[in-house]
Amino acid sequence: MKLLPRLAAPVAALVLAGLTATACAPQTSDTSSGKDEKTGDLRVWLFQEVNNGPKAKVVDRAVAAYEKAHQGSKVDVQYIPVDSRAEKIKAAFNDPSSAPDVIEYGNTDTAGYVRDGGLADISKEFAAWDEAADTDEAARASVTVDGKTYGAPYFVGVRALYYRTDLFEKHSVAVPETLDEVAAAAKKIRKAEPGLYGIAVGGAYTYGAMPFLWAHGGGLAEEKDGVYTSTLADKKSQAGIAAYTDLFGPDNCPAAKCAQMGGNDTVTAFAAGKAGMAIGGDFSHQAMEDGKVKGKYAVVPLPGTEKGEIAPAFAGGNNLGVLKSTERRSLAVDLVKELAGKKAQSELFDAMGFLPTFTDTRAEAAAEEPFVKPFVQTLDAGATFVPASPAWARIDSSLVLPTMFQEIVSGRKDVAAASRDAAKKMDDAFASAG
Repeated sequence: MKLLPRLAAPVAALVLAGLTATACAPQTSDTSSGKDEKTGDLRVWLFQEVNNGPKAKVVDRAVAAYEKAHQGSKVDVQYIPVDSRAEKIKAAFNDPSSAPDVIEYGNTDTAGYVRDGGLADISKEFAAWDEAADTDEAARASVTVDGKTYGAPYFVGVRALYYRTDLFEKHSVAVPETLDEVAAAAKKIRKAEPGLYGIAVGGAYTYGAMPFLWAHGGGLAEEKDGVYTSTLADKKSQAGIAAYTDLFGPDNCPAAKCAQMGGNDTVTAFAAGKAGMAIGGDFSHQAMEDGKVKGKYAVVPLPGTEKGEIAPAFAGGNNLGVLKSTERRSLAVDLVKELAGKKAQSELFDAMGFLPTFTDTRAEAAAEEPFVKPFVQTLDAGATFVPASPAWARIDSSLVLPTMFQEIVSGRKDVAAASRDAAKKMDDAFASAG
């Protein structure tokens, strides 16, 4: 495999929902057609990338393989805009007659789509699929709700620590091996280069902050008997929140400038040569190559609290699912296997840089493209996720976590008060989701 220049970041913001634990019981509607015709054509909705040509070529090859194996069955592929996907897919759930048979969807949508009754349970087919045995745990969790499988992982993305090799050498800064050393290195760089952030961080960068919580043994929520309860106010979570928010200040990333920054802002700052470090994704690679830091940076896994540890990362990506309303379930599942199989995922990596969800296919990618190695190491060390609850969409869209971080870094609230308030908002959302 050869990693070509990244043409587009994975869609749906590279976010991943899914815990294999039991989620709140899905409030599904019965949209099942009750049919499984063995002939006929299929309709597919996939997300349109910024430059869709390379993706379309991979899809066309997979479709051709499917059609060759299923004489008389043709596939109509439509690429839909990412920004309007929610309304379009919801409409398809409500009107089965106009719905496609297969869709691509962002992983945080899994639980909500299951609750809405839109996705078919393909647990038996997935378990019987030989290639599925090599699916990594993070990807498998992304299609799992209430112990059932609602699709096939399509690709995955994860974040790691980018750092400026020239600045580290110039100022004799060692590559950090713990989160405390990340903070110390950031302050050293900021002191030596007052015009730069030591490490670019953002108060609105939820998925850059989460590894700090998980590395300290904390988390977002826990599930018991189908009910989620926020754990943001737990002592370990508060320690992680404090470790992240302590990076905001005049000795690293001033709150006045950094409190409102999101993930894209921090990556942009690093790529523009304005920071010594940043937490960025494998999908951020091309931005760095196109920026002022080209040839002057490297990537390592974000370390944990102890040397030798890797901070648990938030892994994101997209899945492919079969709609519950399809009248050709078996054919649709076969098409999903072709589109999301090892060959197609390998080709997607070559074409788009999307990381495969199969451990062996991903290992091949890392062996042939060294840049991928720290991201694969991060995934292999174990990824952690947002709760597999339909409530997560509300929690995310209402900016519960960014508000908490911003309240802390602005000095309006301390860690204890802000985390308690955020936890209550999360619990209210969990309760309203059932």
